[in-house]
Amino acid sequence: MILFFAMLLDAAFGEPKAIWDRVPHPAVLMGRVVSGLDRRLNAGRQRRAKGVAALVVMVLGAYALGRLIASVPDFGVLEGLVAAILLAQKALVDHVRAVAEGLRHSLPAGRQAVAMIVGRDTAALDGPGVARAAIESAAENLSDGVIAPAFWFLIGGLPLMLVYKITNTADSMIGHRTERHEAFGWASARFDDLLNLIPARLTAVLIAVAHGRLTVRPVLRDAPLHRSPNAGWPEAAMAVVLDVALSGPRAYHGVMSAFPWVWPEGRRDAGPDDVDAACRALWRTWALMLLLVGCAALI
Repeated sequence: MILFFAMLLDAAFGEPKAIWDRVPHPAVLMGRVVSGLDRRLNAGRQRRAKGVAALVVMVLGAYALGRLIASVPDFGVLEGLVAAILLAQKALVDHVRAVAEGLRHSLPAGRQAVAMIVGRDTAALDGPGVARAAIESAAENLSDGVIAPAFWFLIGGLPLMLVYKITNTADSMIGHRTERHEAFGWASARFDDLLNLIPARLTAVLIAVAHGRLTVRPVLRDAPLHRSPNAGWPEAAMAVVLDVALSGPRAYHGVMSAFPWVWPEGRRDAGPDDVDAACRALWRTWALMLLLVGCAALI
């Protein structure tokens, strides 16, 4: 029931700017922890071992903090508030919808909006490219920012939810195959892959069921082709229900990569209406997850 009300609270209020302009968001605090460990440990020899040690410190710290918060005798109020803050349904929809609004205004406005939620180069994207990037981000972040943290809360309460969030933050900051982070961030990236293994596939199932679509064959065919071991699952399901081809070639840091298409049979002329459809898909999938959480609470 704590998670049920946390999901409703996040959906209603999202991330109130008035609050987070005055105090640092927990995600910001997690980022500072990751950055601090990166500065202090990521040097010299044995960087992979140091990265493992950094991950252990983060995981144990997050778990202990979660246990402490959950132990407060307030009938789960504080635990629910923290869980709501760690979910990102409304914020995700708002950011994705902003891309559709930007595209309707102008291509540069669309590029600027999508640059806020993707890591690829956006300066050369055309209109369909901007729309596809927004839809891909919607699908991936539905898994990372909503379904996965909710899943781990169901499994182990706030402690495991915090463990997931700190791991996911570490992966986004140091889990890259760059000269500096390939060794040090290896443990964080692999552990994030492990923690997302079930939630990513669960997200694909939820997307399909929420839209009454049988997407098993195309998802099983296309998801393994994705550059990420997990992101391809929700992206493939979203591509099928919207009938839009996703992924495909794109540039990172000026280097073009010829990634395969997900649902290549779909349309490649995506536009703002398709981004709006993705936002509706986010809410439909969220509603199904909320129903499952409610049912679990009653068992």
